[in-house]
Formats: sequence, C-alpha cells, structure tokens
Amino acid sequence: MATSTTTTTALHPQFRPPSHPRAPRQLRPFLSSSSSSSSVRPRFSVRAAAASASAPAQREAVAGVPWGCEIESLESAASLERWLTASGLPEQRLALEKVDIGERGLVALKNVRNGEKLLFVPPTLVITADSEWSNREVGDVMKRYSVPDWPLLATYLISEASLEGSSRWSSYIDALPRQPYSLLYWTRTEIDAYLAASPIRERAISRISDVIGTYNDLRDRIFSKYPDLFPEKVYTMENFRWSFGILFSRLVRLESMDGKVALVPWADMLNHSPEVDAFLDYDKSSQGIVFTTDRSYQPGVHILWEEIQW
Repeated sequence: MATSTTTTTALHPQFRPPSHPRAPRQLRPFLSSSSSSSSVRPRFSVRAAAASASAPAQREAVAGVPWGCEIESLESAASLERWLTASGLPEQRLALEKVDIGERGLVALKNVRNGEKLLFVPPTLVITADSEWSNREVGDVMKRYSVPDWPLLATYLISEASLEGSSRWSSYIDALPRQPYSLLYWTRTEIDAYLAASPIRERAISRISDVIGTYNDLRDRIFSKYPDLFPEKVYTMENFRWSFGILFSRLVRLESMDGKVALVPWADMLNHSPEVDAFLDYDKSSQGIVFTTDRSYQPGVHILWEEIQW
C-alpha cells in the first residue's frame, strides 16, 4: 500500500456547491438531465428520448453495473420500505405504487392538505458526506485526500454497493435503478442529434466532461495508489457513470442543515415535475427530513416534487 499523504483532489466546476442560498425555482439554471428543452414540459418526454437515443450505451451500462434493479421494480422498493421501517422510519401517509408514467412513485393513502408535512425521514437514514463507511479504510483514505462531497458520495455509493449484503445500505442500493435516467450515458453523436436545438446541449457536454475528468483525477491521485482498497474492476468509469447518475437525479440540498447535500431514501421515490414547487428539507421540530406539499392531494393521487436542478 502506498505511503499516506495529504493532498486535495481537484474538483471540476460542476461539483462545486453554489455560494448562494436556495433560489426560486423559476430563476434556476436549467441543468436537469431529465428535463426537456422547455421548462413547462414534464420530464417524461426527454426520458423517452433518452431511452431511444442512447439505447446501445444504456444496454452496455446495465450489463456493467451488477447492483440495483429495474426502474419499475416494486419488490425491491417494498423491501427498502420494510428495512426503513425497522430502522426508524415512522408510519407513512404515502404508499409506493406503479404510477401513470410506468415507473414507481409515491401516492397519497389519505387526503393530504396543501402545506402539510410528510415523510419525516430520520437523519440516521440519510446518506451524507459524514456517513460512516462500511469499509473504514476506504473512507479514511478519501477523507485524508479532502475529496469534496460530490465525488466522495459517488465513491461512497460504489464502495457500499460492492459490499452487497454486508453494507448497511444494501436494501437502499438494491432499490436504486440499475440504469438511472441520465445524459451521462449519451454519446456525443446522440447529444448532437437529439439536443441540437436544446439549451441544455452545452451543459450536457460539460457535465459528461466533468464526470470523466473527476473520475480520472480520483483514479490517478488515489485509486492507483491504493489498489487493494480500490480494485480496478470495481472503481470503473462505468460504475462512476452510474453513481453520478444517481446523484444527479436524487441528491438534494438541505438548506436547514447548512446546505448539506444528501441522499434521502424513501423520499427519493418521489418523482419530479417542473410544475411543482414543493421540496425536501430538515424540520427542526420533528427532527426529520420532511416534504412540504404545495397543493392538496386526494387518496391514490401521485405525489410530485420539484425538479432537481444540478
């Protein structure tokens, strides 16, 4: 094993946290990989385009990532809910079902009022840069090199996923999509063909470049120096494409926790819509991560939250 040194891993611009507080939704830059070229259209249209435009790349990705599940799998999500409940998730007013877009989603079990708080996920069930690593040696090395939150969490997901059942988060990882909806899987030819007139074209190119550059930086500065801790067959570009795809589609910023970024199991089963202005945050009174609705819902109605803008 290499002699330990302390240095700072280079951070590509895409993964630097913003210096400003949470901005109103309509003023945010249009960065979501699942969004269309129009901010008033639902994300599903580009998801369909992604499925057809990058089918070869996505099939290769599915073959290369040995964990996770199909996007519509209710069995793995039900297993996740059982584990979360046993680990302290309170009784829910939402249920996980197959929704009208053909995927999983959370629907109301009872009448939900506008402004009502839901979910109440305990911080102990949330993944942040402070979460304990199952493989402590790997975590110690990453922290010694002062790896920033985004690359740290991307590496954390791969480390925990590679441990399978021995990871505390195995039920969560099993419920994550094996193929996240992400422009990271698109080739340059596909981007040029399908996003030629889209305002997100340049951002998509930049995002892919940033992820590849960040992976190369981690590999050269850290992984290659500790091959026993970071085996090449596990810490691959393909697996990082998956983990960053998960972060781009699920990571949230908790403003009431000093802007900390986090993965919130169960809450991230909510689907996004640009028409919704409801979001997740830490609630000090209940000491949980809550979702505050911006409208009322009848029983059986699909609950949506705001589009993630990274």
